[in-house]
Amino acid sequence: MAGILAWFWNERFWLPHNVTWADLKNTEEATFPQAEDLYVACPLAFCIFMIRLLFERFIGRPCASGLKIQANGPQKAQPNAILEKVFTAITKHPDEKRLEGLSKQLDWDVRTIQRWFRQRRNQEKPSTLARFCESMWRFTFYLYIFTYGVRFLKKSPWLWNTKECWYNYPYQPLTVDIHYYYLLELSFYLSLLFSQFTDIRRKDFPIMFLHHVATISLIVFSYVNNMARVGTLVMCLHDAADVLIEAAKMANYAKCQILCNLLFAMFAILFISSRLGVYPVWILNTTLFESWEIVGPFPSWWVFNLLLILLQLLHSFWSYLIVKTACRAISKGKVSHCLAFISGYSATNDSCPSSSNRVFGHVF
Repeated sequence: MAGILAWFWNERFWLPHNVTWADLKNTEEATFPQAEDLYVACPLAFCIFMIRLLFERFIGRPCASGLKIQANGPQKAQPNAILEKVFTAITKHPDEKRLEGLSKQLDWDVRTIQRWFRQRRNQEKPSTLARFCESMWRFTFYLYIFTYGVRFLKKSPWLWNTKECWYNYPYQPLTVDIHYYYLLELSFYLSLLFSQFTDIRRKDFPIMFLHHVATISLIVFSYVNNMARVGTLVMCLHDAADVLIEAAKMANYAKCQILCNLLFAMFAILFISSRLGVYPVWILNTTLFESWEIVGPFPSWWVFNLLLILLQLLHSFWSYLIVKTACRAISKGKVSHCLAFISGYSATNDSCPSSSNRVFGHVF
């Protein structure tokens, strides 16, 4: 085990040339990021998950009730042991041949069996009330953490001059603000990662799992090798659009379509401009070029930048979906429906009146 740990924490991978872990030990004069600081993130993630449950129960539900959002879920399929076994053990989307076989076995017509499978699939989707409470929780967290990030960063020199992220690197002291910011963000994304396995499984599970893993890896990487300054810029930039997307979802669930459309338009503009404009020009420029000029590359530098580029590819994919879905909705004269694909399950509801709304289900 000692050999594995020594291999994993190899200084030549994590740190620039001629820098050792001993150089970054905490002293009375300065505090530096330590890997063990992040151990507390796991219990904090569990606490955040429990806070989420309490928030949704005692704040989200009363707010939803005030907006007349009902807890009623989709119509339930009538109990049938044979169809239930097919649904749970074989397929949730039977093909024509299987439908015909089930029709003969049950003496039901094919259309009735198709309706049963549609209703049964819908049973696994959370109610509008549950989705509203989840979005309200995320909106509250993103609003808080984004506000905190802006208030903290506006006093930081690296917000105004990104080269400050690399001057005197890696001997940049860890401040209380950066430590708190990192722990809270890491704990929140860990709680989202855990909740993917406890919540009802969504169609975007693989891509969101990849997103959460990439985000957590970036947070851990940037903290351990003290790239925390640029890390704070990345986190704050991403939280900005997340606030609007959750607000748009809540408006959609509350059937406030004018507000929903306005928030979606604001979100689309901010998301595309920040993820395809500001992120590569501001963030990738400093991590790839300014850091190369001031510090120079080393192994973990390459990994960190590969993760940032992976994030950029996800940004491009999501921006494509936003633009394509919005264009289809506008061309069909159904601008309000362009929010369906960001509302999670409603975008893939089999009863959705617009086929274009089913194309891009579960993007966010």
